[in-house]
Amino acid sequence: METRTEPIKTIAELSGVRAHTLYRNYRQVSGFSQWDQLSHASDYMVFSENVGAWLSIDEVSLSSGELYTYITNKAAKGRKGALVASIKGTRSADIVRAMKLIPVEIRLLVEEVTLDMAKNMASAIQEVFPNAKPVTDRFHVQQLAVEVVQHLRVKERWKEMDAESKAIRKARKAGEKYLPEELGNGDTPKQLLARSRYALYKPEIKWTNNQWLRMYVLFDRYPKLKKAYEHAQKLRFIYELEDREKAEKAFIKWIESSHKLRIKGFESCARTLEEYLDSIVNFFDNRSTNASAESFNAKIKGFRAMQRGVRDTEFFLFRLSKLYA
Repeated sequence: METRTEPIKTIAELSGVRAHTLYRNYRQVSGFSQWDQLSHASDYMVFSENVGAWLSIDEVSLSSGELYTYITNKAAKGRKGALVASIKGTRSADIVRAMKLIPVEIRLLVEEVTLDMAKNMASAIQEVFPNAKPVTDRFHVQQLAVEVVQHLRVKERWKEMDAESKAIRKARKAGEKYLPEELGNGDTPKQLLARSRYALYKPEIKWTNNQWLRMYVLFDRYPKLKKAYEHAQKLRFIYELEDREKAEKAFIKWIESSHKLRIKGFESCARTLEEYLDSIVNFFDNRSTNASAESFNAKIKGFRAMQRGVRDTEFFLFRLSKLYA
């Protein structure tokens, strides 16, 4: 299996010097010791000059599950100038304290901030950027409904596995060979539920011919799963609407029908959507998502993997700031 190699280690091997020696020398000549954010970098970094009208906020793990909150400027498209702030932890008070180091006249220029369904981040954004409109990320909303469908699929699979185990034991006692039930597409019930996982994430139009057959058999055997899938897809279709007012009415109708559906997971999902409805429908003003934040998080994880983990947090953040701030 091919693995990533840390650049410093590669250069050291090519130069015939010890990697630790090269790393120490690089650290000394990089300007790290004179860095103006060194004294507090592990707690927070703030770059006021990178604040733009449209921002994103999300959290990412640097090492050993240690979470950092990152605020990024969408206009920079993940390149230099993207990083607005890096804050250790996800506490609202810590985010507010760090972000208030940015002059208020700059913070008032922010018009929109995309985020997930974290209440702490929403309250921090409201306090720090009073003129900004919070936009709940559409993919997090859709994921709530998809998770209900997947939970039902897994629940049915466990039932089938339990039934199969009982049938195997019964056949053994009777001295017979157990033959699993074969469905119309060639799957056993257990296989059908396992192999339908990815198709349940997608709309019907994106199914392959094999998936069409599998889903036909699946929904015929498990009508409750069909009902759940169709209801989840209705939520997805709302996001294809262009008009904010129509979308808001569609969300309210979806929430009402979720309570009537008598599927426990959808009731919880509906209550969450009711709570976040205002920021959810803000999406339809500019159709903004938090994809840029997710992309930035992936870049941080990629950089971390290249270094084979984060052993020196301050220097890692210094290098990160040179790339993206």
